[in-house]
Amino acid sequence: MLLFISLGAQAASIGYFYDGDTVKIEDNGQVFKLRITDIDAPERNQSYGQKSRRALMKLCQNTRISYQFIGTDKYQRRLGKLQCNQKDASLHMVQNGHAWFANRYSADHTLLLAQQQAQQAKLGLWQLENPMPPWKWRKNNRQAHTK
Repeated sequence: MLLFISLGAQAASIGYFYDGDTVKIEDNGQVFKLRITDIDAPERNQSYGQKSRRALMKLCQNTRISYQFIGTDKYQRRLGKLQCNQKDASLHMVQNGHAWFANRYSADHTLLLAQQQAQQAKLGLWQLENPMPPWKWRKNNRQAHTK
């Protein structure tokens, strides 16, 4: 079982949504970038990227959030789990077709099942003819990619 925390006495909030899997958290004077684990959302400049970002905004904007740090990535972003109104953001994004399950970095097979169900139901990005996974898009657009 994961323990979700907010470090400050005041409620933590999201100050900016970079895309569908990365946010800026403001918590009791502390400001940092959090890369949500277990998922990979389309980049802002990628097809479906703005819709993915707006879906995360709708879930988390002006709501109570909590988070758990798991580590740091090569871009010095904090990696972690995010909950908005007691909903797991990773699961929400995958269930509704707004992000891919990042099976390369995660063993959470609940998300794999959620992705399969979203694909079958043609939710979100699965409505597209051939949705390009963000890791392939980043490889093809290295200079345009700014995360």
